[in-house]
Amino acid sequence: MRSAGDIASAVRAGRTRAVDAVGEALERIARVDPSLCAFAEVWEEAALARAREVDVRIAAGERLPLAGAPIGVKGRHGLRAAGPLIAAGCVPVGATAVPGPGAPWQTWGLGAHGRTVNPWHADRTPGGSSAGSAAAVAAGLVPLATGSDGAGSVRIPAAWCGVIGLKTTNGHLPSPDRTGLAAPGVLARHAADAEAYWRVMRATGAHPGTCPGVCPRVCPGVCSGACPGVCPRAGSSVPTAVFSPDLGFADTDPEPLSLARAAAERLADAGVVRLLPLDAPLRLTDPAPAWLALRTPGSDLRAAGRVRAANDLRLARLFARTDLLLTPTTPNPAHGHDGPGDRYSTALTWAFNLSGHPAASLPAGFGADGCPVGLQAVAAHGREALLLAVARGAEAGSGRG
Repeated sequence: MRSAGDIASAVRAGRTRAVDAVGEALERIARVDPSLCAFAEVWEEAALARAREVDVRIAAGERLPLAGAPIGVKGRHGLRAAGPLIAAGCVPVGATAVPGPGAPWQTWGLGAHGRTVNPWHADRTPGGSSAGSAAAVAAGLVPLATGSDGAGSVRIPAAWCGVIGLKTTNGHLPSPDRTGLAAPGVLARHAADAEAYWRVMRATGAHPGTCPGVCPRVCPGVCSGACPGVCPRAGSSVPTAVFSPDLGFADTDPEPLSLARAAAERLADAGVVRLLPLDAPLRLTDPAPAWLALRTPGSDLRAAGRVRAANDLRLARLFARTDLLLTPTTPNPAHGHDGPGDRYSTALTWAFNLSGHPAASLPAGFGADGCPVGLQAVAAHGREALLLAVARGAEAGSGRG
């Protein structure tokens, strides 16, 4: 599967047509999705019509950054959130699978043909709730797909399907979630495609005062929107990072921990980051009760507020000393479709929905069962460009670029 950027370059140069690129994606979906179950709906006629419109726009001289790139959108109501991507030339080919109505939280995806499976191991879940988006990208049906992340719903399936998943800073892009816990995101096979997503989305959704991200190291709250391209906080060209195995509370299994730690060390060996020792282990308060209270009408939110304030203070102190926090994405590997029982796969992700920090899951390797696991990278508010630069460095070091 070509990257979204490669497809767009070929369409803009006239080497291929958008309608052909979209047709190829639809053919792959028709062939693979009956067993993968990544799509709840496929919009064949609408997608081909939209692709023809892209070809007309290119012929008229428009420079569309993502011309003809086929994408999946999360859920049947995902088109609105994908508006900036469509304006940039992307062509939605269908709605990706999410948990079915009334499904227990262990049930991650329901496609048109049945339960969404992990592309690497059909008897395992792909993670969720952006289940279909992750599975479709990992299987090469589309180069990128939209997601949303309220507790890890982009990062967990990215980890378990072996792709890149970015959760943006909470509040920087529009979200229908009234609790403020969910943020839009993207799942992509290539770091450059995740970067293209962010360039398009931030151009239309960034809040005033948010750095537009052209600096090598992006600083929250210091740019006016007319960024000169020189970061006032830039020091070393290599961002610093610390590694936490558990955030101070999670029960992390040995294998995902070992693989994530090794991935962090590879980043350091490749010069992508500079790992620093922690003077003392990072000890956040377990966010589970606070997150659940915020999602439960009628709950007493005072205790949730205290947890959030305490963790926000600890994270602010951490990011005053270092650029990145690295952890395993999940405390456990991909489980079967019956779920992990009472265990929360969100243990290492949902703290950053409460705090609002941007976070990404990067491929960290494969467990003994052949399923991927992820390395989570977290940065200060507004520093998505730093996370994406690290993703690009990780990709280059692995030879996946």
